[in-house]
Amino acid sequence: MNKIHTMNRRQFIQAVAVASCALGAPYVRADVRSGPKTVIDETRVISWEPDKYHGWPTIARRANGELLLAYSGGRVGHTCPLGRLEMMRSRNGGRTWSWPQVIYDSPIDDRDGGIMETAKGSLLITTFTFPGRIEDPPVDQRQAVLDRATEDQRRSELGCYMLRSTDGGITWSARQRVPLNSPHGPTQLRDGRILFPGIARWTTEQKMGVCESRDDGVTWQWLADIPDRPGDRRFQSPLKFNYLELTALECADGKIICQLRNRNNPNDGETLQTESVDGGQSWNPPHPIGVWGTPSHLLRLRDGRALMTYGHRRKPFGNQARVSTDDGATWSEPVIVSGDGAGGDLGYPSTVQLEDGTLVTVWYEQLAGNPRAQLRQARWRLA
Repeated sequence: MNKIHTMNRRQFIQAVAVASCALGAPYVRADVRSGPKTVIDETRVISWEPDKYHGWPTIARRANGELLLAYSGGRVGHTCPLGRLEMMRSRNGGRTWSWPQVIYDSPIDDRDGGIMETAKGSLLITTFTFPGRIEDPPVDQRQAVLDRATEDQRRSELGCYMLRSTDGGITWSARQRVPLNSPHGPTQLRDGRILFPGIARWTTEQKMGVCESRDDGVTWQWLADIPDRPGDRRFQSPLKFNYLELTALECADGKIICQLRNRNNPNDGETLQTESVDGGQSWNPPHPIGVWGTPSHLLRLRDGRALMTYGHRRKPFGNQARVSTDDGATWSEPVIVSGDGAGGDLGYPSTVQLEDGTLVTVWYEQLAGNPRAQLRQARWRLA
């Protein structure tokens, strides 16, 4: 039986390092302060192609229990016009994963991979494009990549896109432009609407806010702007946002919380949070919640608590989680889901909960000795 215990900071860090080497062997982690206890059952690499760079995954659990994982694959590096939208599936709770299915591949960099199943059983998958530059191949290969499209054609490809499937992800619609993007895509509300928070990239306004769909993700309408915090700047340049990578969750009382990555001072590198009490039609300015690390992903647990998982790009490099028992008004101290990263090129975790309560978290990470980032997964539990 797993034993739950507490330890001092040095013992905790040593225990994390030792336990991380024992893949597949359950072990218990307790935060050095007063965060909830976690049991880590397994941590492992789940991507199939070590010679490819993988990034920005989202995991979703379907009503039939199947897990779907969308991400940007086929890449050479962190920015790369070879990037394409891929998906894997698991029918056994993440114990094994299928070979990647290429969903979409434009002539420029296709980044992120947000995925969800709607209440009607449709699948929605999101991405956005980026100019990108090929990093490693020889000059002739770089030119061959550029020759896939003219400069004007590459410019016209810039945008935020969504694809839709009504047969479980076997076939997908043509891409459609949507008003904005965020790494983990939309979320379903109890009234049937689908809410999509994010940044309107490649537009003149470069707005931050939410759009909604009332027809199962077929069409989208802008619903509301999210205001800036007084004194903040929303973006530094067309390619560098100070606010970005939003995620949203509807609470039991109908309040919607939305978290976002912040690059402004104060609270640079922290997750900020904003709330709506009128179904997403208006929002308060973002405010700090005392969480260093970004971007986050929000999940409603089976017991009603809210879970946020987020990347932690300083020691211990990896991913952390916090729990809220009051619908996001306050958050627990952190627990470490993974803390053995080789550096800061990692994160973007997302999490689902299985029928038995097990949590499955997936993120991307550049491992020691491999310049191509891989997808890693933890199967874990809140003790």
